[in-house]
Amino acid sequence: MKKNIVIILGLVLSVGFTSCKKYLDVAPKSSLSEDQLFESEIGFQQALSGIYAQMADRSLFGDNLSMGFVSALAQNYAVSGASAPFVETRALNYNSSEVQGYTNAIWNSSYAAIAGANKVIQNTEKRKSVLSSLNYALIRGEALGLRAYLHFELLRSFGPEYTAGAGLKAIPYRTTADQNANIPATTAEAAKLALVDLQEAASLLKDKDPIQSGTSNRRIKMNYYAVKALEARIRLYIGDKQGAFGAAQIVVASGKFPFVTTTAASAGAGSRDRLYITELVLGLRVKDIKNWAEVNYFRFGGSANLKLTRSTANFNSLYETAAGGGTDFRYLYRIEQDGGIPFPSKFWQTYQFNTLDSNRLDQLVPLIRLSEMYYIMAETAASPADGVGYLNMVRKNRAIQELALNITQTNLDKEITKEYQKEFYAEGQLFYYYKRKKIVRMQFMNTDIPLSKYVLPIPASELEFNPNY
Repeated sequence: MKKNIVIILGLVLSVGFTSCKKYLDVAPKSSLSEDQLFESEIGFQQALSGIYAQMADRSLFGDNLSMGFVSALAQNYAVSGASAPFVETRALNYNSSEVQGYTNAIWNSSYAAIAGANKVIQNTEKRKSVLSSLNYALIRGEALGLRAYLHFELLRSFGPEYTAGAGLKAIPYRTTADQNANIPATTAEAAKLALVDLQEAASLLKDKDPIQSGTSNRRIKMNYYAVKALEARIRLYIGDKQGAFGAAQIVVASGKFPFVTTTAASAGAGSRDRLYITELVLGLRVKDIKNWAEVNYFRFGGSANLKLTRSTANFNSLYETAAGGGTDFRYLYRIEQDGGIPFPSKFWQTYQFNTLDSNRLDQLVPLIRLSEMYYIMAETAASPADGVGYLNMVRKNRAIQELALNITQTNLDKEITKEYQKEFYAEGQLFYYYKRKKIVRMQFMNTDIPLSKYVLPIPASELEFNPNY
């Protein structure tokens, strides 16, 4: 019997499996057989769009892996009260039903999206005759990049820290869309497999991606530079500093992602660019983000204790206002008052009519920024002086004082940490930075934590049905 691929809201969401046994449970409006779906280029495009749509769901980057769960793990918010969101998450109580609910959703939704990517990848070979050479390269390249992105997110969430756990079992790296239980790859194996996917993706996209010629804005697609940026992120994770530097440098040298202008960052409330959209190497369209980002998370709504924010004193400390940080764009124009309370306004929606999806200042979640490439180059530079030069590029474009070039490596590392804390507030990246750097006391915590707290528990359902752990 042919497996079905579900069409929801006009997008094809590929039927997914968890890594052990389950289909993604959804109620289809209509369905097409796999053979029917992949008999045309339009069908391939729909299937690929379905993967992006699934990644944009709240269970993944629409919420949990961006502003929500993972940011709460990194202590970005000072929530309190029995009915507040992320109370157990902030306490790093991994045995709680709250945390287990989030981790189960991340695990299952990730593998469902991976199954969709695998369907696309397999059919680009099986049905290659229906694709033009351009679309073969774009569709297969994007799908490979997305498969690598999703697996790496699972790896740095559920896998051991790399230096101590490279040889330990981590996550299954799935390259087929079937129901069979996969033997978990070790941390090192999973990272290597992701890099293999990215190598092929880069070779496909390098000369075909319209982003190269500037004829198409592809920041909401897994474009060539997003592939190289992800490669830089993964190589830094595994300690390949030279490789990380080289991949990041390709993104920076492209000139495709200019820093936000003062005019855009400081514009009036109705037109302010709070996402620094020109700097986004990769982002996701999340159409209904306003329903939780503003309604539930980052607006007063009658009670600050139930929302995701911190005190004025905390924000002053984060942005170092007593040491000249008060001029920082990120502080001046993205910490805004609502109901007399300071809120991070990064995800307040600036709606613009008649704007291309990739240029909208609303309905967008960042996945990879230009600034991260500069931070990677700063961390992997040949000398502290070179490193501070790269860090100063971001500082200068955030309107804060540049650091002295005669900085020590220890102080440079401290400044890079501060920059991650400022730049990626409420974006989900900071928790993974703390994990990679083995930081035992996250900002705003009063006590040290064991490094085991950076390894999220693999869902019980996976452990039950996968005998390979």
